[in-house]
Amino acid sequence: MRLLVLGGTVFLGRHLVEAALARNHEVTLFNRGQANPGHFPDVEQVHGDRDGGINVLRGRRWDAVIDTSGQLPRLVRASAELLADAVDHYTFVSSISVYADFSKPPTETTPLAMLADPTTEERTPENYGGHKALCEQAAEAAMPGHALVIRPGLIVGPYDPTDRFTYWPHRVALGGEVLAPAPPESPVQFIDARDLAAWMLDLAEQRHTGVYNATGPATPLTLGELLDACKRASESDARFTWVSEQFLEQHEVGPWMDMPLWIPPSDTSMAGFSAANCQQAIAAGLRFRPMAETIRDTLAWEVTRPADYQWKAGITRERETALLAAWHNA
Repeated sequence: MRLLVLGGTVFLGRHLVEAALARNHEVTLFNRGQANPGHFPDVEQVHGDRDGGINVLRGRRWDAVIDTSGQLPRLVRASAELLADAVDHYTFVSSISVYADFSKPPTETTPLAMLADPTTEERTPENYGGHKALCEQAAEAAMPGHALVIRPGLIVGPYDPTDRFTYWPHRVALGGEVLAPAPPESPVQFIDARDLAAWMLDLAEQRHTGVYNATGPATPLTLGELLDACKRASESDARFTWVSEQFLEQHEVGPWMDMPLWIPPSDTSMAGFSAANCQQAIAAGLRFRPMAETIRDTLAWEVTRPADYQWKAGITRERETALLAAWHNA
């Protein structure tokens, strides 16, 4: 397959290109050439900015395109319209965040988020879901009947730039007393970038269309089970102290970024966020590697980062120590 990837050098795109090359596909990358520019020296790379620079692709032809970098509807529309006659199939990587209501587990037919001003291009967490929903619509409008929309949950594994999963394998591997947000029964969902990449290639090869939620694992998983799996994978002596939501709120420890993967039980508006229904994707061939493999590979990659790396999620050891002391002295 002759494959065009919009992006392709950061995290999911990187795993996607590696998987495509392993299958002997002929790959072209379109990106700005700023992130990991030398990672694929033998792959054709066309450099340009999606905002006004997409025309460098005009006159070329590929079998399929996978758009891993689309964030704004105007730019996705421009890309899809330009490529409508250049490709037979357009995969757009969206997000589970497109849904308007997370009080219940979303399915692919759950209503989508809507922006108060559909023309705004202000990129904020509040606008993210609405922007992605409009991007999906732009791709389908430009290539009706030839578009595939993938809505991943939290993507994890080696090269994850967000640390929203990596924090837990890393912290548990260090051992000792670990502060964990109660309750341990909280549901969690995530998908290894390599599993997502392989499955998207399968669908592109088969010219699948439609919309799919894509997160995992295949059966329900709790935060406690994940942390126990991290302990087994790293063979650490970690012991978990589960602190209450009220304590964390009192000490201004936020969900998701300070305590990755955690959503406070009292936030009923998000009760279904970590329980998205992915049965359609599983029926279409989505498969998940063992969680222990994802944990071990994430750890093996994480230790290669610089010693002075600044973490983007989680709390520092110093803050954790202070919080644990306050918890025990309460």
